[in-house]
Amino acid sequence: MDLKNIAEQAYELLEPSIKKLLKEKAKREDMHIVVMNPAVKPWEASFEEAILAEFSLTDKSGWANPYDDLARGKAKQAWRDGKSNVHKHLIAPATLKTGDVAFYGSFEHEGVIVGASGVEGWYDVLVCGLMAVAIQQLAQAEYQKFKSENPMSPYLD
Repeated sequence: MDLKNIAEQAYELLEPSIKKLLKEKAKREDMHIVVMNPAVKPWEASFEEAILAEFSLTDKSGWANPYDDLARGKAKQAWRDGKSNVHKHLIAPATLKTGDVAFYGSFEHEGVIVGASGVEGWYDVLVCGLMAVAIQQLAQAEYQKFKSENPMSPYLD
C-alpha cells in the first residue's frame, strides 16, 4: 500500500473544501499540513524520517509566520504521544516540553497523525481531522481491493 500516494489523494480530494473553509471562516488563507507515516513509530525512526507528506495551500514567501515549522512542531507533539496535541494544550499542559509549539492544531485517527498551522487552532484541527479520516478510509479502499484481488494471500504486498 502506497501511503504517500494515499495522502496525496486525500489532499487532492479535500483541497477545494479546505480552501473554501479558510476563505470563508478563517482569519487568513495560509496553511501548511504535515502527515506522519502511520506505519512508523517514534522508536523506529527520527521525526523527519517519519514525515509521510507535506502540503502548503499558499506560497510560503507571503506567510506572516513559519507555518511549515509550526505544523511540523504540532505533528511532532502528536506523533511523540500518539494522540492529538489538543489534549496536551487543553487537558495536560504539564506534559508539554521545552521547545514545543505553544499552539494546538493536530489530529490523530487510528494511528494517522496530521498537524497543520496557519489559522485558528480549531480550524487547523478541523483540517487535520478531515485529512486523517480521508487517509484512513482511502487506505481501507486499497486494502479491500487487495483482499478481493488476492483472496488467498496471507500477507500484504
